[in-house]
Amino acid sequence: MATVLPSEVSEKAALAEDAELGPDEERIAYAVPPLGKPQANKRFWFQRSEHYDPNDIATQPSVYDNPDTAAQYQPRDDWENIHRFDPKARWTWGEEHKVIRKIDWRIMTWTAIMFTAMELDRANLAQSLTDNFLDDLHMTTNDYNLGNTVYAVCFLAGEFPAQLLAKWLGPDRWIPSQIVLFSVVSASQFALEGRTSFLVCRALLALLQGGFIPECVLYLSYFYKHHELTIRLGYFWSGMFCADILAAIIAFGLLHMRGVAGQSGWRWLFLIEGLITGTIGLLSYVMMPPGPTQTASWSRGKEGWFTERDETIMVNRIIRDDPSKGTMHNRQPITPKFLWKSLTDVDLWPLYAIGLTFNIPTFSPQQYLSLSLRGLGFDTFETNLLSIPYLVLKIINMMALATLAEVTGQLAACATLFQFWCLPFLIYLRVVDTTQANKWLTWGMISLLLAAPLGHPVQVGWISRNANTVRSRAVGAALYNMFLQSGVIISSNIYRADDAPLYRRGNSILIGILSLNLVLYVLAKIYYVWRNRIRERKWSAMTSEEKLVYLADHQDAGNKRLDFRLAS
Repeated sequence: MATVLPSEVSEKAALAEDAELGPDEERIAYAVPPLGKPQANKRFWFQRSEHYDPNDIATQPSVYDNPDTAAQYQPRDDWENIHRFDPKARWTWGEEHKVIRKIDWRIMTWTAIMFTAMELDRANLAQSLTDNFLDDLHMTTNDYNLGNTVYAVCFLAGEFPAQLLAKWLGPDRWIPSQIVLFSVVSASQFALEGRTSFLVCRALLALLQGGFIPECVLYLSYFYKHHELTIRLGYFWSGMFCADILAAIIAFGLLHMRGVAGQSGWRWLFLIEGLITGTIGLLSYVMMPPGPTQTASWSRGKEGWFTERDETIMVNRIIRDDPSKGTMHNRQPITPKFLWKSLTDVDLWPLYAIGLTFNIPTFSPQQYLSLSLRGLGFDTFETNLLSIPYLVLKIINMMALATLAEVTGQLAACATLFQFWCLPFLIYLRVVDTTQANKWLTWGMISLLLAAPLGHPVQVGWISRNANTVRSRAVGAALYNMFLQSGVIISSNIYRADDAPLYRRGNSILIGILSLNLVLYVLAKIYYVWRNRIRERKWSAMTSEEKLVYLADHQDAGNKRLDFRLAS
């Protein structure tokens, strides 16, 4: 949900379109130019009716249309977009959709490419397993589990420092630096010699990659409305799965280099993919502008990517959708006081709890996919290619889930579909002896399990919505990812060597965690509905004058304001 609009806004907007106005109404009409019809339930291209007119006004009603409340939501003077902020700005649907397409092409596409680069360096370990990686380094599956655990712990440890650095320096400066740094570590895995060097590289790689995802989420929030962000986060995570598809295809070729210069194929895989990632990191210094009104530079042109009109539309549609985005500028550090406020924001805790366990039912099987397929009798190159179909289906399912969540507005209910999808396939793996079953049937069941519609875009967008401040949005995204990485640590230790090859104990644990997840989603839904009812009761009991006094006194901030409703 969002900030509750004062009823006077719609009344004044209606007066502004009235043909016969008295002296008082003329003042109101002058103060509030005509607004567009609210489009809360028809916000996507496939929902447009035959009456859609690109020349209709797209500017949606907001708190800035009431002179009594506008001052309480005024952006800070040093906000980087303040020179384009204009409450009286109006634009058409045709103009807005054209600007969104520009943002998608210029900003969203490159952000997904950067995520693809990170995932290449993060996920190529799975491809290396098919080329006798463990045997070459004299390691066991338990050493592999330890490596995944070390990676998850260090990734978790890197989340906050990286996110705080990005907020202070700006994502446009820190993210490219981050990519270049971890690409160096990734490429250096060419020289791995054994268990110790393996663990050291996994730790360094994770420390440098930590925070990357919440930094990108914060960066995208500068350009998109809340309902648009969830869909774009679907594209963002699609970049990760595209990287996994590319990794499988690239690995098919690079692993054939075993024997070149007397080296294993997996060594060439780490080196070459590290070089690819480093190149993307260097290009990112050019391709990432600081914000909507800061695209002009020597590399992006003196006039920048967007016209003055484009910038006006970008800035005002974003601030109207979420006035909290004007409370911090994009290079303002998060102080210890703000950090503590964000950490103790109990209204985001239900989402952190979900982040801890929701992905465990598929993460453990995914980590062991390569080893499982090799165990079924598939060779090195078949194993890498057979990982592609589930990734394609997963992208389709994830985008469908993100769209369904935004169309229906039922975030919790839609996110649970991931769990219901996984349940029958986990039961199959638990009760069937896959070593005796047809290997293609087993591959199909595992692939369908891993193709479950991922709830990441929905849940990260959910946190961004419910944060209602820039600092809580930055910290909340990092905390969610930290809980997610804690779940990875749990996942990495569910399938154990003494439970191989059927992992019946491990699959029983996964079914139990899945059941817990369903309970967590229900509790989160109940909590947010309860919180909104309490706020609505208090807000509705106030007179108009009391509401203005409340807003002027800033008695509550962010998602604690009585005029803010939590999404569920």
